[in-house]
Amino acid sequence: MKIFVPPIKSQGIKTKLVDWISRNASEMDFDRWVEPFMGTGVVAFNVRPKKALLCDSNPHLIRFYQAIQEKEITSGLVRQFLEKEGVKLLETNGEYYYEVRNRFNSDGNPLDFLFLSRSCFNGMMRFNKKGGFNVPFCKKPNRFAQALITKITNQVENILQIIEWGNFEFKHQDFRDTLSNLKNTDLVYCDPPYIGRHVDYFDSWSAEEEILLNQGLVSSNCKFILSTWLSNKYRTNDYIFSIWSDCNIAAKEHFYHVGGKETNRNAVYEAILSNVDLINSISTNEMYNRIENEESRLTQKTEKKVEQLEFQTWC
Repeated sequence: MKIFVPPIKSQGIKTKLVDWISRNASEMDFDRWVEPFMGTGVVAFNVRPKKALLCDSNPHLIRFYQAIQEKEITSGLVRQFLEKEGVKLLETNGEYYYEVRNRFNSDGNPLDFLFLSRSCFNGMMRFNKKGGFNVPFCKKPNRFAQALITKITNQVENILQIIEWGNFEFKHQDFRDTLSNLKNTDLVYCDPPYIGRHVDYFDSWSAEEEILLNQGLVSSNCKFILSTWLSNKYRTNDYIFSIWSDCNIAAKEHFYHVGGKETNRNAVYEAILSNVDLINSISTNEMYNRIENEESRLTQKTEKKVEQLEFQTWC
């Protein structure tokens, strides 16, 4: 499966897990795909449901995709903008980045959001308590070379075609509001902030919220798939065996390359949980016993690396 990568970058993006999630979703019948935590949108844009409700607590993510949907942002406008802003970035040896960041924090322009996402340090998405984007520059003044600009404009064009092909609705709202509007014919994909790992201002997360998420999904009678982390070399996510103890679980190993420190770039066992059977899934109780007995946590053989390419034309 060729994976379409969206133009917005973010830590924790599920690009390497899209094929896994998509194959499981294709086994399920549903009328509407719902995401309470849309993030970059990489999962929905690759699953490509006919109908989708995509929500997030970060208003800038939602506004960016709404602007594409409303054609306020087009691939042509993106090319012109990045070419112009890229020259200023190079002429100032990168100092112009902070001018754009200040402008974005004042006005919230979605094109500035795209610029910051593609030129900030390590593709991070982090906000302060006032909601201001505060990630520093990546220290590459020649960031927007023509090849990268072409890549980004193709990504924007592909998103527009995906949105136009289906019936997509983007909403800036809290996950509780999304859960309250679920229908039992929906398939809900949840990628909440991971408990016990660093999160940004818009996506702070607690055990209490994880419990509310579980209760909302169970009471909706929807099918759901939830992404989370199972374990790393330091510890295990015990919430899986308490809050999500009635779910089926599938696990695979994944290496994160994005992080502020080299020591944060480690292998993690990723898990997807569901209230229905998944491909090669086991019960959470069986997974718990495997961990206790120091047995393999993988529920399937390691797959060949998924080729991460962008469609140059829509097919």
